[in-house]
Amino acid sequence: MTTISVQEMIDKMDTLSVDDLDYLLDIIRQKSIEKRRLEIAKNGEETLKALAMGTAKIGTAKDIKTYLLEDEEE
Repeated sequence: MTTISVQEMIDKMDTLSVDDLDYLLDIIRQKSIEKRRLEIAKNGEETLKALAMGTAKIGTAKDIKTYLLEDEEE
């Protein structure tokens, strides 16, 4: 697999037609959405695991905000 820098990709994009650029943009959007979905799923799994182990912090948004602010003060 050949890797190229972001700048090289940008330079190559200059040679593409508008239709090809639109197609590329759609592909990039789809890949970004999929990566975000995987990240959300991973975070969900970690949260469920923490809940099962009893290590998750549970409370209202106000409780969590207070907890996070206490950490900053220390």
